[in-house]
Amino acid sequence: MTKASETSPLTPIHGMTGAKRWAFIKRQRTIRLATANANGNIYLTPLWYVVIGERIFLPLDAGSRHAKNAGAGRSLSGVIDAGDEYATVHGVSLAGTLKPVEDEKLTEEVMQLVFEKYFYEGHPYAENYFLFGRAAGRKVVELVVERMVGWDMRENALPPMPEARVLPDFVKDRRLS
Repeated sequence: MTKASETSPLTPIHGMTGAKRWAFIKRQRTIRLATANANGNIYLTPLWYVVIGERIFLPLDAGSRHAKNAGAGRSLSGVIDAGDEYATVHGVSLAGTLKPVEDEKLTEEVMQLVFEKYFYEGHPYAENYFLFGRAAGRKVVELVVERMVGWDMRENALPPMPEARVLPDFVKDRRLS
């Protein structure tokens, strides 16, 4: 049996696991989802999602290429990440399948969570988002995770680096030795 760090180049020394990983996933706002089209090209888009327990749900419009690709049994991968520089990059890479949610009560709960996460009372686009969703046949799907790898570079101790900057000649008040 191989370790996750041996199977993925995305796993540095410190991974993100367990409750920490799920808290991160729940807090973030966008998943970048990639599915394979029939011709083998990758279809990649950022999507909104919500988490209930340790389950990820996405609202997808009826014509969603991701739903069609996943429904045809093609590959699905995603990434949820944060951080702007090497020392702050952290995230989760996942692979799995999409499963339609048939339970109307669960669908309503997911859509309420979408409203709470991405909108607020009186938000100028909330009504349009939900009206368009009805017109476009928006459905809720569950992203059933089959493999998940987390990483968190914030946990890696950065080694002290010697100063290598060369200051301009006019700077006379700094000693470099």
